[in-house]
Amino acid sequence: MKSKWDDQEASRYAHDPVEMRAYTSRLIGSDEDLVLHGGGNTSVKATVTNLFGEKEEVLFVKGSGWDLVTIAVAGFAPVKLDVLKRMGQLEQLSDTDMVKHQCAAMIDPKAPNPSVEAILHAIIPFQFVDHTHADAVVTITNTSNGEQRIRDLYGERVLIIPYVMPGFVLARKVAQMTRNINWHSLEGMVLMNHGVFTFADDARQSYERMIQLVDEAEQYLRQQEAWGTVQKGKSEEMDPYALCKLRKAVSAAAGKAMISLLDDSPSALGFSALNNVADIATRGPLTPDHVIHTKRVPLLVQDDMGKDIDSYVNSYRDYFQQNKVDGLTCLDPAPRWAIWKNQGVLAFGGSVKEAGIVADISRHTIRCIQWGELLSGWKALDAKEIFEVEYWDLEQAKLRKGVDKPVLQGRISLVTGAASGIGKACVEALLRRGAAVVAIDINPELEHMYDRPDVVALVCDVRDGPALLKTVQTGITKFGGLDIVISNAGVFPASQSIADMEDNTWAASLDLNLSSHQRLLKACIPFLREGIEPAAVIIGSKNVPAPGPGASAYSAAKAGLNQLARVAALELAEYSIRVNTVHPNAVFDTGIWSDDILQSRADHYGLSVEQYKRNNLLRTEVTSRDVAELVCELAGPLFAKTTGAQVPIDGGNERVI
Repeated sequence: MKSKWDDQEASRYAHDPVEMRAYTSRLIGSDEDLVLHGGGNTSVKATVTNLFGEKEEVLFVKGSGWDLVTIAVAGFAPVKLDVLKRMGQLEQLSDTDMVKHQCAAMIDPKAPNPSVEAILHAIIPFQFVDHTHADAVVTITNTSNGEQRIRDLYGERVLIIPYVMPGFVLARKVAQMTRNINWHSLEGMVLMNHGVFTFADDARQSYERMIQLVDEAEQYLRQQEAWGTVQKGKSEEMDPYALCKLRKAVSAAAGKAMISLLDDSPSALGFSALNNVADIATRGPLTPDHVIHTKRVPLLVQDDMGKDIDSYVNSYRDYFQQNKVDGLTCLDPAPRWAIWKNQGVLAFGGSVKEAGIVADISRHTIRCIQWGELLSGWKALDAKEIFEVEYWDLEQAKLRKGVDKPVLQGRISLVTGAASGIGKACVEALLRRGAAVVAIDINPELEHMYDRPDVVALVCDVRDGPALLKTVQTGITKFGGLDIVISNAGVFPASQSIADMEDNTWAASLDLNLSSHQRLLKACIPFLREGIEPAAVIIGSKNVPAPGPGASAYSAAKAGLNQLARVAALELAEYSIRVNTVHPNAVFDTGIWSDDILQSRADHYGLSVEQYKRNNLLRTEVTSRDVAELVCELAGPLFAKTTGAQVPIDGGNERVI
C-alpha cells in the first residue's frame, strides 16, 4: 500500500485543520482496501471562537451518513471536546443516551450526527485520528491465533484492544487500557476483529502511519504466501429464469422487492466452486460492522433452490431466538448475499445502491476468508457478538423510526425506445420512483445517456427477434429479474394514402409498431411470471379510436397492437401480470416533431405553434413526461387491481370522445 499524499494538493488545505482533515479522509476513502461504504472514522481537534468570543475546543468527527471517499467539511460533526471527555469518564452510558448527548453537545445543530466512536476519538490525545477497517489487518485478526500474529508483526508499536462492541463500551475499554500509558510510544491501535487506529498531531503523519501499518500487514500476508492467493474459476452459462426464481424467493422472504447483483468474475466463480465453501463462508463476516449490510452468513445455493432458501430463513429465525433479549424486533430473515455453486456470488438489496454495498463487501470478504484460511484458519467472531451489532439499540431505533421509500424501489423495469421522447421520459420517471431500469434502443447514443448503476443501457433493434431475446436476458441478468415492461418503440411513417401506399412503408410500420411488441412480450413473459407485482404497459395512440387520413400504416399497426394488449391482458391475468395501454396524442417533444413540422401544421390550421400544441378540449399541452407519469402509475400500486384498461392522455379529443 502506497501513500497518496500530494504536497501541492495538500497545500490548498494547510490554512484550516478541518479542510486538511477532509483532504486526508478522502485519501483514506479512495482505497477500498481501507474502508468500504461509510466504514471508518476520522477526526480532528480544533479551536473555534464561540458566540461570546471565547475560545472553545471542538472535535470535528465524521458524521453519520457520510462516506470518506467524498467527504467535505460539511460532513464533520463539531462536538464540544470537554463534553465528550467527561462522557468518557462515566462508568456506564447506553449508546442511545450517548448519541443523544453527543448531538446535544454539537455547536451546529444542522450538522450530521457524530460518529458513535466520537468519545474514543476525543480521549486519544492527538489532533488527528484515523480509523479504518483495513482488509489485511482485519484478516490477520480473524485467524485462530490472530492476536499473537499482530503482536509478532507490530511489537510494542501498537496497542492491541480485545474485541468489544463499538460505541461507549469500546471507548471505556480503551480509556481503561491507556490510563497509565505513554501515548507517544504508540504508532496506532489494532482493534481485534474490527480495525486500526492511527494518530498524530500532524495530518500527514497520522495518514501515513495508517498506510505504513497496513502495508506491513500486506507484506506479512505475502511472506506467508497468502496475499493474492485466491481461487479462480471459469464461467458457466447462467440460466436467467433460475436467477429470476431465486430473486423472487429472496424478495418473498424479505417482504419487499429486492435487486440481485451477480458477480461472476473468476474470483467469485472460484470461491463458489470451493469444496469447503459451505464451511468457511458461514463462519461470520469480516468485521461486525458489515452485518448491518450483509447479515451474519450468506445463503448457499446448491441443488434445490427452494429448500436452500427455506433452510436459510429457518436458520435465521433460530439465530434470532437463541440470541434475542426482551424488546427486540426480528429483522426480515432474507439473505443479503449468496454463494451459488459454480455460478458466482449474488448480492441482494432493496435498491441497486444497497445491493451494490453488499456486493463490494462480499467481494472483499471472500478474498479475506481465503487469506485467513491460508494463515491458520479463518475465524470470525461468534454468533452472539455479531448479533449484538446487528441488533444494536441504534439499529433498532432506525427500524422503529421507519423510512419512506420510493414507490417502485426494488422493482426492475424494461423500456424500449428509451433514447428519446416518451421512452426516455419513462426511464427518468421510473428512476425517480426508485426502480432499476433496463433501457433498450436502436440508437447507439443510448450507451452514453445514463452513467449510473441503476440503469443498464442496451443497444438493440427490436425488430430482430433473436437479438431482442438475448438483450432481454442480458438485462435480466444485470438486476436479477423483471417486473415492469414498457413497450414503447415505434415510428410514425410519412403520410401516404392507401392508394399511394408503398409496400415497404406498410410492412415497416407493421414490423416495428406491431410485430416487435409481440416479440418483446414473448421474450419477457416467462420472466414476468417470476416478477414482483408484474405489469406491462403498452404505448398505443389516439389513432386507435380516431384514425386520420394518410396514416393507415400507422393506425392499422397501432390498432393491431391494441388488440394484442387486450389479448395479453386476458392470457396473463392467471399469472397476476397486468397489461394496460395508454393512448397519447399530440406529444410534441419527441423526435418526430421538428420545429419546421410544428410550424407547418400550425399554419395549416391557422394557429400559432403554442395554440396548436394546446388544440384539445382542455387547452393543455401534453408532454412526454406527462405520458411517462401516467405509465408509471399504471405500473405501480395505484392500479394494482386494473388490467386491460385503455387510458387516453390527449387533453380531450372530440373525435375520441
